[in-house]
Amino acid sequence: MTKQKKVAFYTLGCKLNFSETSTIARSFENEGFERVEFSEEADIYVINTCSVTENADKRFKTIVKQAQKANENAFLIAVGCYAQLKPEELAAVDGVDLVLGATEKFKITDYLNDLTKNDHGEVHSCEINEADFYVGSYSIGDRTRAFLKVQDGCDYKCTYCTIPLARGISRSDKLENVLINAAEISEQGIKEIVLTGVNIGDYGKGEFGNKKHEHTFLDLVKALDEVEGIERLRISSIEPNLLKNETIDFVASSRTFVPHFHIPLQSGSDDILKKMRRRYLSDLYVDRVSQIRKVMPHACIGVDVIVGFPGESEEHFLETYNFLNELDISYLHVFTYSERDNTPAAEMDGVVPLKVRKKRSKMLRGLSAKKRRAFYESQLGTRRTVLFEGENKEGYIHGFTENYVKVKTPWNPELVNTLQQIKLTKIDEDGLVRFEYVTEPQAVLS
Repeated sequence: MTKQKKVAFYTLGCKLNFSETSTIARSFENEGFERVEFSEEADIYVINTCSVTENADKRFKTIVKQAQKANENAFLIAVGCYAQLKPEELAAVDGVDLVLGATEKFKITDYLNDLTKNDHGEVHSCEINEADFYVGSYSIGDRTRAFLKVQDGCDYKCTYCTIPLARGISRSDKLENVLINAAEISEQGIKEIVLTGVNIGDYGKGEFGNKKHEHTFLDLVKALDEVEGIERLRISSIEPNLLKNETIDFVASSRTFVPHFHIPLQSGSDDILKKMRRRYLSDLYVDRVSQIRKVMPHACIGVDVIVGFPGESEEHFLETYNFLNELDISYLHVFTYSERDNTPAAEMDGVVPLKVRKKRSKMLRGLSAKKRRAFYESQLGTRRTVLFEGENKEGYIHGFTENYVKVKTPWNPELVNTLQQIKLTKIDEDGLVRFEYVTEPQAVLS
């Protein structure tokens, strides 16, 4: 009897990558492989790469070394965005046997006829213009929430971004497939689904493998709101120009969509937004935030911002800082600009010194902490619903309210993956929020 082969996975980068890793893992399980932790000994290690930051590139080599430490004879496969953009570079890393590009990664088990170690990694990477078909996926990271991919690729041409080069054109899953996946997730007792994609507001485009589409993002949201068994739906990140009033108004009155938006800004300076080739100016962003606040005053609004873009003067940066300081938002995700090959921004004049980029990043991270604190304070005394997560963190269990306030209470395994009615009472020393129960905690119904 042949011994069952083992496979392990490591994911770098975004929620979309996590959902795709889960789908790839299920294809291995269907072929009879046993999935094990990355730290354990396996026959095959799959690393799903990211190329958004320099850091992710460097981490790849460290992760390869981790796999070799667990089993020096294992077969190592690299997939994902970095594998599409720089396949030869990854193939040259000592220990890597196979590199698969954007379309090949979903057919990964087709490449496993021969698991003999190679002197140099073998590359199967398509021309990115061939990445025009859609593979639906979802991940179940823990028992609490799942990431459901609804869209892939991007038709935007932001000057700093490699994602269109790594993932191809914008294309969407058929609405019926999304609804089937959502129903499958809910049947597994998962309470929250996070919608993910590269540019999810563009949903509907490429539903039929061409530019034709029957559905819009609003249609998707309305259809998902009716899926039985889902308690919560969360929109991950949506471009401000694609977040329409109708969607905001629908979320405000929806059964399952939570009042939490994450809207990339990237810069508060119109000069820099134009250089980035973003599809809006700062006025539109203010308008989106105002519309959300009008119909959902308690909503959580997160913002992506990039510091140190070429040509960003001290004045431009202060424009961004002051813009964000005055805006009624809840937290920031701050990215320090890093040059990427084959992007127009990498050729631009006005390079901002690294030291200055880091200083600006630190200032905005400080502003984010202040904003989050103010948002949490504004929520004290309100009644919310919390979904508890599954990890015991130093004797506490954590959870998130529908509007993304992070709460804590002493560890109780019966609370895991349950929704509880609470009243937020005070902010703890670590910045998390304490609460009291509005009703007696409902244990997991077994």
